[in-house]
Amino acid sequence: MSKTNKLTLYIFLAMLIGVGVGYWVHESYPPDTIKSFSDNVKLLTTIFLRLVQMIIAPIVFCTLVVGIAKLGDLKTVGRVGGKAMLWFVTASLISLGLGLVLVSFFEPGVGVDVSNVDKAAVSDLMDKSKGFSLAKFVEHVVPKSVVEAMATNEILQLVVFSIFFGIALTALGEKGKSIINVLDTLGHVMLKMVGYVMIVAPLGVFGAMASAIAKNGLDILKTFGMYVGEFYLGLLILWLLMLIVGYIILKKRLPHLLRRIASPMAIAFNTASSEAVYPKMVEEMERFGCKDKIVSFVLPLGYSFNLDGSMMYMTFASMFIAQAYGITSITGDVSQQIIMLLVFLVTSKGIAGVPRASLVVVLATGQMFGLPPEGVGLILAIDVFCDMGRTMTNVLGNALATAAVSKWEGELEHTDHHQHPHH
Repeated sequence: MSKTNKLTLYIFLAMLIGVGVGYWVHESYPPDTIKSFSDNVKLLTTIFLRLVQMIIAPIVFCTLVVGIAKLGDLKTVGRVGGKAMLWFVTASLISLGLGLVLVSFFEPGVGVDVSNVDKAAVSDLMDKSKGFSLAKFVEHVVPKSVVEAMATNEILQLVVFSIFFGIALTALGEKGKSIINVLDTLGHVMLKMVGYVMIVAPLGVFGAMASAIAKNGLDILKTFGMYVGEFYLGLLILWLLMLIVGYIILKKRLPHLLRRIASPMAIAFNTASSEAVYPKMVEEMERFGCKDKIVSFVLPLGYSFNLDGSMMYMTFASMFIAQAYGITSITGDVSQQIIMLLVFLVTSKGIAGVPRASLVVVLATGQMFGLPPEGVGLILAIDVFCDMGRTMTNVLGNALATAAVSKWEGELEHTDHHQHPHH
């Protein structure tokens, strides 16, 4: 059994044990004990996610700069970037649209009990999203200090800085070579660190599960089973579409790609953080035969722009709230829904690094359309289950995008690097 498969197995075991322990605590102890257990066990998840966040900024910076430098010239950067963006925008629109059609068809929000909403948790989210504005969006995209962007893990700002840095470095030609080598080595050091951090992943998963179930019991699984089920059905249809397109582009290599990304997808599913698997993805995509220069350019971009699962979730969540509260101005008006989708398309950029970010975006955008913020409280508790599916979908979408751009650029090797690792 390979190391990655073992890790996946441990993660699934941790998840099951977490559910068991959480249920036992929920059933056997008074509310105060449950609350302190739940808060404390969640620290395991916090530790894991913080360890991952600690290495995200340097990895994105190193890989993106090296990626641009290796592409060689600005023409190539523009061409590859253009192809990637074309894929991202198309995929996002399809995800948004598909989510809208399904949620309008199923109407999961109709007749939901809106009395037991978690008010405290919502007010916490509210502060994060005080009204979305163009000014806020610009602040999210354009960094005023790269150090601040790194310190606060503002991935989108970091991407902007790295692109400028990479282009400038490329323009220097020979002079810049030594810096490129240093950053390349630094990237490898970071990837090595990821291996160590991943050892903690099962603990993080256990913490997240035990905490959620201890707080809410297994009833929480039943109450929102329909909503989650319909969302997953939507993801399934989205997967089929993506895989069909993937097959058209990659032909017989598609199953091979899926085998490669199975373990990153499992980690993404269980930690509900696509950041957690970014480094692993870089490695697996290179092994699959994508040139490192394409991988390190397209993947970070995908993390900001290509969140197919999150896109679909946003339409699902916002329409669910509108249905639950009977807001006919949205549920009954297709043009409002379409405007809302387009706003989501913009507001969602650069949220990959923030866990629960989809909810913040739903909150911010929803307020523009008159959705009650308490509505987010309805879906807060089960958000973790949806988050798992949408994160896994984001990972698949980014893998396909990277492979597709590599193929279009004629940079996809037909060998697999199992026999001869190039490191």
